[in-house]
Amino acid sequence: MRDEPNHYRQAPEPDPAGFRAAMSLLPTGVCVVTAMAAGEPAGATAGAVSSLSLEPVMMLACLDRGSRTLEAVRGSGRFGVNVLAADREDLAHRFSTKEHPTVKWDGVEWSERSGVPWIEGTVATLACELADLHEGGDHVIATGPVVGLEAAGGDPLVFWGGAYHGLHLG
Repeated sequence: MRDEPNHYRQAPEPDPAGFRAAMSLLPTGVCVVTAMAAGEPAGATAGAVSSLSLEPVMMLACLDRGSRTLEAVRGSGRFGVNVLAADREDLAHRFSTKEHPTVKWDGVEWSERSGVPWIEGTVATLACELADLHEGGDHVIATGPVVGLEAAGGDPLVFWGGAYHGLHLG
């Protein structure tokens, strides 16, 4: 066996700070994942949300392992994905805290549709039936078929470079 030249440099080993810095360069849509818990709404800001399948139509959402919203998703068997509009950075901040649910939802206009809280004024909202929960490090990945949706359109809110930005499309 002959020695072949190494054409690749060894990449630095990842650490949480380096990983966070690298991922801040990937623009992500900002959503609030919602569920009902004992007749009350629960919600958490999430950037790790994606379409999963077209046949059947499915979504995935990643939630912190210790979040109350994850417990509400487990208990209700449903989750909502509310895609925030560019002018709703306030909701992104509000739902990213560990505040008591009644504080998070105080003054937020919402209605229950298809068994999940739909936040008014979003660019799109999808209701999903929970199919599976998958362990993923310090998060849990919820997957499920879409059972209701509304796509109002508009300019979405994105997270990039460690800050929120409007993606003004026209």
